[in-house]
Order: sequence, then C-alpha cells, then structure tokens
Amino acid sequence: MLRPEIAALYIGINILILLVLSVLVVRGRQRHKIVLGVREDNPAFTRAVRAHANAAEYIPAGLVGLVMLAWFNSVPIWILHAAGISLTAGRILHGFGLHAGDLNIGRLLGMVLTWAAFALMGGTLIYMGLGQHFGG
Repeated sequence: MLRPEIAALYIGINILILLVLSVLVVRGRQRHKIVLGVREDNPAFTRAVRAHANAAEYIPAGLVGLVMLAWFNSVPIWILHAAGISLTAGRILHGFGLHAGDLNIGRLLGMVLTWAAFALMGGTLIYMGLGQHFGG
C-alpha cells in the first residue's frame, strides 16, 4: 500500500463516521420535531448532536495530519497506520460512548486514542518540519 492509499483509507472511514453521526442527528430532529438547536428535555438527542459536533471538531484536523504525514516519504508506514487506526478507533469509540450516555469507557478510550493520534501526528510533523529546516 502506498502512502496516499493508506491516508485515503483512514480519511474515507472518518468521513463515513461523520456521515453516520450526521444522519443520526437528522433522524433525531425528524423524530422529535426539533428544527434548530437542542432541548433540555431530550438528553438522547443532545448526546447525538454532541457526538456529531465532537467528531466534526476533531476529525478535520486529524485528516489534515494524515495527509501531511503521507507527503513525507521518510515517515515510516507504521506511523501512518498507527495514527490512522488510533484516530479512527478513537472517533468510533467516542461516538458510541456519547450515544450510550454518561461518562463511560467508550468516551474515555475514544478521547485517549484521539489524543494519542494527535500527539503522534503533531510530534512527527514538527520533527519533519524541523528536520528539513536543520538539515535532518
């Protein structure tokens, strides 16, 4: 698998995660006749909105990181996979966790995996940027 193909795999999955979460919000709006915003008397719908919003907050930056990592031929393939798997698994776990209710292991592991992916991508990209600048 080439670097762009690896990035494309995780990008495609994460786009589909956003799509599924978006569909759940739209279905909730239709079911509960909520045109805009959320209602305090409907915590399940509020969780669906937050699951989508949280994914929409984290996934774009993660996808930019994956694309940037894929551009550097000297970045080991395992880093692309580790970042992609961690981001994707984190977003899936967090989405399910938010739908399940209060604080739970899905939400916790989801955020830990997402942050691990961000740390790996951010650190690697800084290293690559400085390495190029300082002749590394």
